[in-house]
Amino acid sequence: METILVLVHTDSEGQLPRAALEALTAARQTAAALGGAFSVGIVGPDVTAAANSIASCGAARFLSVSGEAFAQARYATDAAAAEAIARAAGATLILAPGTSRWARVAAGVAQRLGGRVDTHVTGISGGAKITRWYYRQRMEATLTRAERPWVVLVDSGCFEPWTGAAGTASMEAVAVTLSDTHQRTSVTGFQAPSSDEQTIRPDAKLLLVAGAGWTKTQSDGKTHVPEAAKLILGFLGLTKASLGSTKSLVDLSGEGQAVLPFLTHLNQVGQTGATPRHPKGLSTCCHGEEPHVVGWRFINERRAVNLDPNCGWARGKADVVYVADAFAVISKVNELLTK
Repeated sequence: METILVLVHTDSEGQLPRAALEALTAARQTAAALGGAFSVGIVGPDVTAAANSIASCGAARFLSVSGEAFAQARYATDAAAAEAIARAAGATLILAPGTSRWARVAAGVAQRLGGRVDTHVTGISGGAKITRWYYRQRMEATLTRAERPWVVLVDSGCFEPWTGAAGTASMEAVAVTLSDTHQRTSVTGFQAPSSDEQTIRPDAKLLLVAGAGWTKTQSDGKTHVPEAAKLILGFLGLTKASLGSTKSLVDLSGEGQAVLPFLTHLNQVGQTGATPRHPKGLSTCCHGEEPHVVGWRFINERRAVNLDPNCGWARGKADVVYVADAFAVISKVNELLTK
């Protein structure tokens, strides 16, 4: 019988992030499939509020490692906390959200426990069988392991976040002994663009993808890159959508062509880019070629704006195709959103 542990950490506000609630759903489903119970392990400076928020999740035990030393993401302290909780729980199957904080320490924790680790897991079925993608989400594999404990990092967006009533969790504090060596690394601050400058928003409900057509010659025989930039940024500001791009557009600077200054390879969606999981996606000025479309694999509703009625999007790759000028469409949408 598996002893299941879902391992989470608090965010900067002392709450559990969405990814943690998704991992909790995965643990609940896995425990139900195996006919067993599961425990929750929480790490953070003060975990009381976070534990109480999931008190009704059905966990058999709530284990915690707390204190100011665990307020920041740091390999030495996080690995020590995760190891201590796993040993206290006697866990054989450890599920955790694939956050940057846990991704940094998962392999090391598995090594300390004498187990194995798998990352970027997108599903768990039949009990202890995981699924994940390879070759830029073109091949899906189902895996299982005999070695225990098995640490599994679950990708965000693959499970519905757990929702339930708050309560009062019965906490079991797990002791972790730290030396000065454990705490010699410290976070001195964070640098991040303002919300208006941020274009990549993983939790946004809408993904807007800009294609190379935005920078090409328009019907008047001229390019309108500054206008395109203003329209796209205006749309993002009004809708709080996330921004994606095709490979051709982010590579145009290498060809000496004008580019949208706020686009980088981090915005790239497709076979050689990201594979986002937004509920809806709107493609503008890109033709829907296969290498780009593969990045839309997990978008639930796909729409496209293109002047070419025979583009790739119109060949069964989009739910709706608007044969129109993206400049005019986005301009009108922005106008309507400001009313």
